[in-house]
Amino acid sequence: MMWSFGWTARAGLKTPSRVKLCRKRAEWKGVYGRKQGLCTSSSCSPRTAPWRLMFFGTDQFALESLKLLSSSRKSSEALVETLEVVTLSQDVPVKRFAQQNHLPLHNWPPVIAEGQFDVGVIVSFGCLLHQRIINKFPYGILNVHPSLLPRWRGPAPVFHTILHGDTVTGVTIIQIRPHKFDVGPILNQELYQVPENSTADELGAALAVKGAHLLIDTLRKLPERIEVKREQGHAGATFAPKINTNMSWVFWEEQTCNQVTRLYRAIGSRIPLRTTWRGRTVKLLDFVGKYHVSDQRHQTPGSVFYDKGSCTLAICCKDGWVGFKAVLLNKRLTAADFYNGYLHQTFQKNSPSWTAEERFVSPKEENKELHKSEKSLRCRNTFHT
Repeated sequence: MMWSFGWTARAGLKTPSRVKLCRKRAEWKGVYGRKQGLCTSSSCSPRTAPWRLMFFGTDQFALESLKLLSSSRKSSEALVETLEVVTLSQDVPVKRFAQQNHLPLHNWPPVIAEGQFDVGVIVSFGCLLHQRIINKFPYGILNVHPSLLPRWRGPAPVFHTILHGDTVTGVTIIQIRPHKFDVGPILNQELYQVPENSTADELGAALAVKGAHLLIDTLRKLPERIEVKREQGHAGATFAPKINTNMSWVFWEEQTCNQVTRLYRAIGSRIPLRTTWRGRTVKLLDFVGKYHVSDQRHQTPGSVFYDKGSCTLAICCKDGWVGFKAVLLNKRLTAADFYNGYLHQTFQKNSPSWTAEERFVSPKEENKELHKSEKSLRCRNTFHT
C-alpha cells in the first residue's frame, strides 16, 4: 500500500481516515456546487469555453439562439465545443434545424451521463426540468426569456407586453430552477424599446435575435456572470398566461380604440377578434386601426358604419371608431359583401337609434363575467410565487 501507518497528522500529513473524510467533503462540495450552478477549483474541476452544451427548444424563437450557438462552433472564438439538442416529438423548427445540420438529437426526457456536458440552454421549451437533470450540468441551465424579469413571467410574455401597452421590454438570461418557471437568478439582462405599432410577431422576432446575442455574451464570461448573479425580487412581478380564444372577444362598450388596437396587435395574427351579430359569432379580419366617421348619428358602442369609398366597416368603441376590411361569417366576406348581404336593409331604416340586434354586441353574459375576472387579474398585475 501507498499509505504508511507511520505518517501522522502532526507531521502535516494525512492518515487514511483523514483522506476519506477530505474526499467526502470534496464530493459534498461538488454536489453543492453543481446545484448552485457554480464550479470552484475545490469542488468540480471548473472549465472555461469552449463549452460542451445541450440545447432544449422547440419554436422559431428558440431557433435564433440555436443558430447562433451552432455557428459559434466554427468561429475563431471557439465558444462551443459540442452541441446536442433536446426537442419534443413534433415537427418543430428546432428539430428540423438539428436534423439539417447533423446535430445529435435527444428525445424528451433525455438520458445524460455524469460529466457529459458543462452547461445547458433552454429556450421556449414548455417543460419543467427536474432537479436531477439540472444537476447534470455543473454550470446550470440557462434560459433566454423575452421580458425584463420579474415582469411577465410565464409562457406568453411578448403577447402581454403588447396587450398592456408596455413601451420598454427586453431579454433576460437566468439560471433555471426546478418546480417553477422563470424564477431563477438573473445572469444578464438588456432593455429594448418597443417599436410603435409593433405586433407581437414582430416584437418576438426582434427579441429572439437580441436574446440569442445576449446568450452568447453570457457564455463568454459565464463563471464571472454566475459569481455576480442576482435573485429576482417579488416587487413588480407579473404573470403572462397563454393566449386563448376567450381573449379575442371585443367589448365595444368597455374598450377604447387603443385597447382594441393593442388586442389586435397582440393576438390578431393567430386568433381573429370576435363579436356577435344577431346572436351569431362574427370574426373581424384585416384591421385598419382607428377610423374617422363623419356620420355622427350612431354613436352607441357596437354601431356599424360602412364607408363605400374605402370599403371599410367602422365599428364604434367606447371612445371612437375602428375599421375592418373583412369579416368571417360562415365564410370570408369583404366589407362590401357584408354590407350588401346584411347591413343594407338596416341602413335603409335611417333609424336615429339602433337596437342591440342591429349592432355588433359583446358576447353572452357568461363571457362578460369571464372578461371581468380576467380584467381584474390584469389590474392586480401581480404574480405571487
